Amino acid sequence: MQLRLVSAALVAGLSLGAVPAAIAQTAGGIVVPGLGVANQPAVVGSSNAYKAAIAQLPTVYKAQIDAANTRKAQLQAQLQPMYAKLDADAKGGKVDRTALQAQYAQIQQIQQAGEQELQQLVEPANLARQYVLEQIGDKLEVATQAAMVKRHITLVLDAQSVLKADQAYNLNQDILDQVNATVPSVSVTPPAGWLPRQQREQQAQQQAAAAASASQAGAVAPPKKAPQGR
Repeated sequence: MQLRLVSAALVAGLSLGAVPAAIAQTAGGIVVPGLGVANQPAVVGSSNAYKAAIAQLPTVYKAQIDAANTRKAQLQAQLQPMYAKLDADAKGGKVDRTALQAQYAQIQQIQQAGEQELQQLVEPANLARQYVLEQIGDKLEVATQAAMVKRHITLVLDAQSVLKADQAYNLNQDILDQVNATVPSVSVTPPAGWLPRQQREQQAQQQAAAAASASQAGAVAPPKKAPQGR
């Protein structure tokens, strides 16, 4: 199991590709005016704010990361002889299937509990990374709009949904320039109780559903009968 603070898929193999401000025709043919293609995760991962913030995480959260690495080594030392014994017992043929299954189940239980423990140890650093991404992501719409105005673009397509496009349509660098100008740096310390947007929205939906259910239950409840005199 490898601990990662930064998702490799976010930034690996993504090229921003600088594009001239105005191109009417390329070697591939005529360029459709007003059309652009952008890869927002690539822009965020290439921004100065993101790179600087991610570089701070190993220092700011050193205690948590060190604790996770120490615990990981302990788990490996605990599990390695257990796996070796299971393998030897399976090959030796002297241990019945039920006993082998019990050994394997014990190993799986220890490993799963260890993985959960490791996730909890590095959760502050992972939460900080999500906070960094959200701070930059909040500025993407404004940055994209500014880049569209600059390049006279009226329609931007998601590069991850486009099979192939000429570099003349690439709007990444223009958006990146705007992001770097408007978000030079971000914090790596989330406020107390902060949750990523997706979790906040889920909580809001659950609270709204609970409130609607309670309101509906109150509306259909039969009225109490007034006491009758003798």
